[in-house]
Amino acid sequence: MVDHKIYSDEILNRKRLLGDPPADDFIKIIFADPNKKLLLQNWMYSAGGNSDSESLTTIFPEFEFISKAQELPSWAEPELMSTGSALFARHSEMIMSLLGLLSLPYCYTAAHGAMVLYVSGRIQKQTTKRLYDTAIFVWDMMDPDAFVENGNAYQQILKVRIIHAAIRYYTLQSGKWDETWGLPVNQEDMAGTNLSFSLIVLRGLQMLGFKVSRLDQQAFLHTWAVIGYLTGLDEDMIPENQTEAKHLDAAIKRRQFRVSTHGKELTESLIGHILSVNTSKATPDDIMGLMRYLLGSEIADMLAIKAPELPAYKLALIRTFNLFKSFIPKGNLSQNYTNAYEAFRKLNPELVSSI
Repeated sequence: MVDHKIYSDEILNRKRLLGDPPADDFIKIIFADPNKKLLLQNWMYSAGGNSDSESLTTIFPEFEFISKAQELPSWAEPELMSTGSALFARHSEMIMSLLGLLSLPYCYTAAHGAMVLYVSGRIQKQTTKRLYDTAIFVWDMMDPDAFVENGNAYQQILKVRIIHAAIRYYTLQSGKWDETWGLPVNQEDMAGTNLSFSLIVLRGLQMLGFKVSRLDQQAFLHTWAVIGYLTGLDEDMIPENQTEAKHLDAAIKRRQFRVSTHGKELTESLIGHILSVNTSKATPDDIMGLMRYLLGSEIADMLAIKAPELPAYKLALIRTFNLFKSFIPKGNLSQNYTNAYEAFRKLNPELVSSI
């Protein structure tokens, strides 16, 4: 008897042909009317604020996915999400590092999915800005108040959902897309990206020596499951537990991970940025060696990440130091998050100044 979702090739092949129908229909309708398109653009480029999602409901009241943008799924557990936020607040510095050293290059290995980024040229041409956008999105999602009534996460997720639909629209219009790759930003690729920010981050923390309790792992996965749901991911593509998450990750990796020129180029741009902003005592070989360790030789070779193996004594020191950090008292969640966010902004002025 199977006690988890089945992610067969037949199912995932269908998911490659699916985007986010409510958002896709919205984009087609709005883009057909210059006045409505301008209204949407003004909202998208607005400074922000918790009233933004409400104002979009006022502008386009006929679209249900917008009017319901602040509705959590029935299975969401706020207490568990709070625990997930607390894990992030305690280990935010390392988690943010893992996004660059592990999560993003992991995504670039999915050749067809990464082609969307390559075709747009946004990563290669605006590496710092794109990484900043990703980092701030994660910080917004992990805010202890992100998902309270009128919390900031809802409007940020709605913007991402609309951006994805716009990317699908423009990419298909560009004439550069091969339909054998599936739909741009399809359900399988969206699920893989969500896993790279949840399951793969947890894997990275453990590889670096952090002790992460089962409850913390469950909570972090659950938080990103809710985020996936709100960004338009089909519920049958949202793992209910770590076992399902691992099965889905393995299926996507088997189906999509391969050597590609664009995957290598995206990784090269990412590495160039990481090395250019490095202010630590770590050498380029240390950083690249750590990336190879986290990704594993197979994936690192696919992405042409050439670096000597990280010396065993350095890895042992990292793991031992992080193990001790795991036992630091948890403290106040809101204060931990605020302190961590302020520290992040001070350590990354080049990202803040790129807005």
